[in-house]
Amino acid sequence: MNRASFFSPQAGRVIDAPRQMRARFAIGDIVRHREHDFRGVVFDIDPVFANSEEWYESIPAEIRPGREQPYYHLLAETDDSSYVAYVSQQNLVADSEGGPVEHPSLSQIFEDYRNGHYQLRRGLAH
Repeated sequence: MNRASFFSPQAGRVIDAPRQMRARFAIGDIVRHREHDFRGVVFDIDPVFANSEEWYESIPAEIRPGREQPYYHLLAETDDSSYVAYVSQQNLVADSEGGPVEHPSLSQIFEDYRNGHYQLRRGLAH
């Protein structure tokens, strides 16, 4: 039994995943997209792709990331906007810019920004 299952509300179905998956980033880490100009704070991690098929199919096939890798939920920002992003591990790098992110929802999930990392609010860990 090297696989486990969990229900994904985003996908609306049960997702099959490896029992162990190594995530490169942790909740509270600041990351940057490898190709697109945005950065964000990790607030949740799926061990494998756990979004809708429509979302997955909307990515052009030639750049579509694999499903069997961690996917990160980010409080993301550009110079012009803030939003929630869902990004594969292969498309993220550690943020070298440094400094806090200016997303309006940060205070709902995180407390302090220290040493380049956000501290999760007490009581939100699972």
